[in-house]
Amino acid sequence: MKGFLNKVKGSVAAPAKEDPKGESHETTPRADVILPKGHNKRRSSMAKGQKAQVILKELPLLVETPMQKRETLFKQKLQLCQTIFNFDDPESDARGKEIKRETLVELAEYVNTPAGQKIFTEALMPDIVTMVKMNLFRTLPPQTEDFDPEEDEPAMEPAWPHLQVVYEFFLRFIVSSEVNGKVAKKYVDLPFISSWIDLFDTEDPRERDYVKTVLHRMYGKFMSYRSFIRKAISQVFFRYIYETGRHNGIGELLEILGSIINGFAIPLKKEHLQFLEKALIPLHKPRNVALYHPQLSYCISQYVEKDPETIVTILKGLIRFWPWNSSSKQVLFLNELEEIMELCRGDQINQIQDDLFKLLAACIASEHFQVAERALYFWNSEHLCVNVLSQSRAPVFLPCVFGPLSKNAQGHWNQTVEGLAQSVLKM
Repeated sequence: MKGFLNKVKGSVAAPAKEDPKGESHETTPRADVILPKGHNKRRSSMAKGQKAQVILKELPLLVETPMQKRETLFKQKLQLCQTIFNFDDPESDARGKEIKRETLVELAEYVNTPAGQKIFTEALMPDIVTMVKMNLFRTLPPQTEDFDPEEDEPAMEPAWPHLQVVYEFFLRFIVSSEVNGKVAKKYVDLPFISSWIDLFDTEDPRERDYVKTVLHRMYGKFMSYRSFIRKAISQVFFRYIYETGRHNGIGELLEILGSIINGFAIPLKKEHLQFLEKALIPLHKPRNVALYHPQLSYCISQYVEKDPETIVTILKGLIRFWPWNSSSKQVLFLNELEEIMELCRGDQINQIQDDLFKLLAACIASEHFQVAERALYFWNSEHLCVNVLSQSRAPVFLPCVFGPLSKNAQGHWNQTVEGLAQSVLKM
């Protein structure tokens, strides 16, 4: 059992195939989660005062039971693992908690063997799914009003000794070649998928990592659910952007989407273009965008690589949601802006050049030296200088940028900014 506990810290995601529609089955690798120091117990998703309704009894080991009796014993162990304990009180039902944990570990280890894979019969699927629902699907506690995800440590789930093994067990069920997707869909249904996506809002990063990995595997296994999963994710984004402004799992959802977008067929469907315009681009708007900006930028770049015609829509969106009140976010946006502009064609720049050059001028004139410095570095790009900031466009961009350039070149308290401005003027 100790060997299993070492292995559950990271499951290796196997490569997957691309279906005829061009959508990738490739699984997002499990990210290495760096856990914060200390365990903040300010909230728990387990109901306080909840107690086990039965007294658990130890059952014989599966490997010591005759093969013809193992399915019945496996079912009994699944039912035993449906018992929920109160983890807010570490001392309560200590023996019952340990019996359940040992049983969960045994189940997860057993199904990782060739003989154990055969246990995933349709007769046991209702009990498997019920056990997963009982343990994982619960009401997540809301964040406290003063919680700042950029500053405060997340609350770690006290029931994790049980939840981790349930996730590992279910992951092995989903990835098993013995599990037929068409049969499993009878039990892993759309309400199940919807409840699974709700788990992304857990505050514990360890749990979000498992939720992400398993959802991506389900996306690959249940092809008919793909559109539903994408729509469900977009609904999470809409609520976050326009209603709550709070969600813990936006970054993990974007990690999944990065791989999904990479598998989109060309030309892009209208549904995928609408998702870009109505869900992804507006994700630049929330104040916590820095928490998930690398994943968001990757998704945007995937769209550009799939269809360069999306560049104008993306650039208009960046300009629209520009974070003028945050210098650190402006630097992030300038990095993303330069990456996109590197792929721009001249006719695309013509459609937005007035707004684009005004934005660059405002950044060069910024009172924050890092914003001004990052904007001046745009002229270090050969592609931008030749194709975007070319001599033919000088009558358009020079009136915008010459004033702040000249001011910085004549004397700026930051020597780097002053030197860059002088170099640009010489060019």
